[in-house]
Amino acid sequence: VLPARRSSLPHGRGGCAEVLPDSFPSAPAEPLPEFLLEPEDAFIVKNRPVQLRCRASPATQIYFKCNGEWVNQNDHVTRESLDQITGLVVREVDISVSRTQVEELFGLEDYWCQCVAWSSAGTTKSNRAYVRIAYLRKNFEQEPLGREVRLEQEVLLQCRPPEGMPAAEVDWLKNEDVIDPSQDSNFLITIDHDLIIKQARLLDTANYTCVARNVVAKRRSSTATLIVYVSGGWSSWTEWSQCNAQCGRGWQRRTRSCTNPAPLNGGAFCEGPPFQRVTCTSLCPVDGGWTEWAKWSACGTECTHWRSRECQAPPPRNGGKHCSGSMMESKNCTEGLSCLLTVSVTVSPPPPALAPGMGVAVYAGLVVALVLCVILALCVGVLAYRRRRRHLHGDITDSSSALTTAFHPGNYKPPRQDNPHPLHPSAPPDLTATAGAFRGPLFSLQHGVNDSPHKIPMTTSPLLDPLPSLKIKVYNSSTLSSLELPTDMGPGDGEILSLKSVGTVGRERDFHSHTLSREPGLSTSATLGNLGGRLTIPNTGVSLLVPPGTIPQGKFYEMYLIINKWDKTTLPSEGSQTVLSPVVSCGPSGMLLNRPVVLTLPHCAQLDTPTPDWTLTLKTQTHQGAWEEVLTVGEETLSSPCYLQLEEECCHVLMEQLGTYGLVGQSCPPQPACKRLQLALFAPRAPCLSLDYSLRIYCIHDTPHALKEVMDLERSLGGVLLEDPKPLLFKDSYHNLRLSIHDIPHTHWRSKLLAKYQEIPFYHIWSGSQRPLHCTFSLERGSLAVSQLTCKICVRQVEGEGQIFQLLTDIQETLPPHSPLPSGGSCLPSSQVGPYAFRLPDSIRQKICASLDAPSARGCDWRLLARSLGFDRYLNYFATKPSPTGVLLDLWEACHQGDADLVSLATALEEMGKSEVLVVMTTDGDC
Repeated sequence: VLPARRSSLPHGRGGCAEVLPDSFPSAPAEPLPEFLLEPEDAFIVKNRPVQLRCRASPATQIYFKCNGEWVNQNDHVTRESLDQITGLVVREVDISVSRTQVEELFGLEDYWCQCVAWSSAGTTKSNRAYVRIAYLRKNFEQEPLGREVRLEQEVLLQCRPPEGMPAAEVDWLKNEDVIDPSQDSNFLITIDHDLIIKQARLLDTANYTCVARNVVAKRRSSTATLIVYVSGGWSSWTEWSQCNAQCGRGWQRRTRSCTNPAPLNGGAFCEGPPFQRVTCTSLCPVDGGWTEWAKWSACGTECTHWRSRECQAPPPRNGGKHCSGSMMESKNCTEGLSCLLTVSVTVSPPPPALAPGMGVAVYAGLVVALVLCVILALCVGVLAYRRRRRHLHGDITDSSSALTTAFHPGNYKPPRQDNPHPLHPSAPPDLTATAGAFRGPLFSLQHGVNDSPHKIPMTTSPLLDPLPSLKIKVYNSSTLSSLELPTDMGPGDGEILSLKSVGTVGRERDFHSHTLSREPGLSTSATLGNLGGRLTIPNTGVSLLVPPGTIPQGKFYEMYLIINKWDKTTLPSEGSQTVLSPVVSCGPSGMLLNRPVVLTLPHCAQLDTPTPDWTLTLKTQTHQGAWEEVLTVGEETLSSPCYLQLEEECCHVLMEQLGTYGLVGQSCPPQPACKRLQLALFAPRAPCLSLDYSLRIYCIHDTPHALKEVMDLERSLGGVLLEDPKPLLFKDSYHNLRLSIHDIPHTHWRSKLLAKYQEIPFYHIWSGSQRPLHCTFSLERGSLAVSQLTCKICVRQVEGEGQIFQLLTDIQETLPPHSPLPSGGSCLPSSQVGPYAFRLPDSIRQKICASLDAPSARGCDWRLLARSLGFDRYLNYFATKPSPTGVLLDLWEACHQGDADLVSLATALEEMGKSEVLVVMTTDGDC
């Protein structure tokens, strides 16, 4: 208590006495105790008791309370000290907990203790500290098994450590050396303690042991011997040997050896013979033979005449000997001589000697001729050079004009070589033939031997005008960039998306541009940050889920999602493949993602057959426009960059690289695959004021995007959908689609078709490369007074399934627009940012991940959740992620877009026995 101030006035007459204040200041109130040290969780190893300690200030008393009961005061060891800075009393208390005390506890809850500290202001409780008996079972729940694998094969060695408290930590030994995946990237240890060897090498042949340890003990599994074998491969064939027969029929031989590579570690030896032998025929040598002597020549001035012969009967062949003897002979032709002189001509007579002075003249002539030749060659070279320069100048001019007038950014797909009449780039093919002139036939009018006389050629009809494009400028830089997509961009803005750098200002960047289709209703964008979000193109079934934490903290990117139009991009299908989904671009490409995003694509593959009929492949488009395979469903490996979850009508792609993607497929023998198609019947909306009337039937993919595209097209043409589209299964059987009209009231109507039916070629439908395919039935009524039209339109695949439209309409009435709602959820907004984009709150997500990420000895972890949700086709993809449960929940969010109530997830957790997570979901969520 501070002393009162006294008056300094002196005492005396007229002075006043001491003056005291009205009130004295009181001492400050003592605060509540604050724990400087709280008891921590502990494990009893064997029979050694554990010490629990807590320290609080200010505290007049501290006692432990274990399992709701106060610990005897005599069991406390108390120490008291004074804080030199604050002057408050610091009290510290220890207690000892034995194994017997823990074992005597009955109930489901673990043994726990808590500190309670008192001061004059009240009491404070510490956190609970749990005391458990540490143990480690002897037997592993699953031990690794030895095996033999081929070179470069993926290897999985499984290990489930013994049950223990605390949970055992696991190490892998290779020939008694600890495996460190950070030192050798070919090894991967999953969150379930499995060892994965990505590509088996010869040096991976070793003994592998799984070691589990905790504070109690250390256990070793049985040793698994891994043998990496190499099957033998043949070397290249040697050259054929010489024919062993010098004349006539013989043999030639070539060999190879099983050394490319040689079999190792029990690998199979090469199959097939190590040598080959073929017959050969060597031509026999033919020796030359003389012909008959020619007649004698006339008698010469020297009284001799000559005759000759040739070595041509036969001539020497195949290495045969030349004729022996002289080619010419001579004899005296004088009648007075009785002897003959035979001379063999074997040496040519020497040339006559030059007269004096003739040698100089000859050499001078040779020099003059040489100079003339050189001059002539130079003249020819100069003329050729000038002519070449003129041609070169013309080429450069043409190239320059081509660069300035004929360059269009974007992808260009050349017309098919087997189609001499390419379709208009922006028009769907009108596969109709009327009684009038045919425009652009798709196949010849000449009928083959087996062609039906009722088939008619299909024609093209320009129904669409060229549509605007969306240009993207991409800046190549090591610093990631953001995409800017103004929502109020008009035609005058050029519809340009620019990628602006968010890195160091002033750094120069090279860029290139390409064109993406920018159609109303075919694109969306949003600015997203660390909280994530969802991009959705309404009524198309296409969406992009960006989970929280995907974008680094503090970064914001303008992300976009675009459906590419068929005439603006090359198609991913090749050979017998067919396009099953729209081609979608998401970006900006090249941005670094902290976790996978989920791209949802609708598809039209029929998947409800008991046996797999499809080989499905996800493809991506490179910057050069070429398509590359990303993965084939069912053939995933650890090197696969994506995971594809397949559903009946759509697929969800987990990926960490944004770009352009599309799903293709082909039949998997022996059963032919089927595509789901839709047949949509359209007619003019306004009252018909002429005698002509037309019905259009579209054959499109059974996807929301395809139906939306046709609806928009017909809306611009003044057409209306007469009834809901009908489904049709189109089989990979090389049979065409046949359309015919029946039961027309011929008294009032007649058809203008020249044939009984129309056909759409199989390849046009199966390849998916054409714009919306349709056929038109042109009708003519007898008079303007006729208003009722009844008919039946049959559509079926030859030797396949079909559908029938029963039509009854009044063409004088204005038909209301019939707009079926696609199965994509038209009520969903185009973009959702932050927590509003996700059905599962972040707090619940974190608690589910904390509960299921850690591997459980009984298997009640994220793997069981994946099986309950149907995401267990390739668990190794999730095992390589830092939080497998988080990736599974992201995929669950994408699969339940629009109807993502928590009941399905809560049901899966209830089946797993995760009651504590269900309590959290009931309390914090909306289950």
